[in-house]
Amino acid sequence: MDSAKIRLSPEEMFLVNRTDWILTKNNVLGKVKQLLSEIQSGQHVVLQGFPDIPRQLTESSPKISRGENYRGLPWLVLDYPRLFDKKSFLSIRTLFWWGNFFSTTLHVSGQYKDAYVERIIGSFAYLQQKKFYICINGDEWQHHFEESNYTSIEEMNDSDFEKITRNNSFIKLAKKISLDQWNDAGAKLADVFIQLIHILKD
Repeated sequence: MDSAKIRLSPEEMFLVNRTDWILTKNNVLGKVKQLLSEIQSGQHVVLQGFPDIPRQLTESSPKISRGENYRGLPWLVLDYPRLFDKKSFLSIRTLFWWGNFFSTTLHVSGQYKDAYVERIIGSFAYLQQKKFYICINGDEWQHHFEESNYTSIEEMNDSDFEKITRNNSFIKLAKKISLDQWNDAGAKLADVFIQLIHILKD
């Protein structure tokens, strides 16, 4: 192997000789994890205030996951509530994606989609009013908000909305929050969580 051919650009050479930017990144991600933990504690309190929420949701265990490479960038995810098996998934997912946004997503598939599809269809006007987006992509594990993945429910009619929710094997309803709103992100994400819980309650 000719290592001489593996060269660094001037910018890469500058960064590889520094430690401060990596330490700053690690510090930021630590604060994101702390924020997600605080958000989860608030979510738990919210769920206790909804006696008509199915017990399996209130008793599910939260999970915070972390990765370095969603489209090349670091991310952290809080799933709570969280129910899953090999064929079915239900979660309200709070995502931090470096350089992009926070988002909160209701994600249902399999038996959970079957259980909630009518309730979601019946919430069309509410979802429009609250400015939610719906996933139109066939890949349920994509989280970006490009036109190929999410479309605004405000811009849809009820028949198109119903067609998507019935025909897809999963449903994802989401809202995003700019990273510039960091100081208010906890409160804003909590509001979105409550809006989604209103859809899930009996």
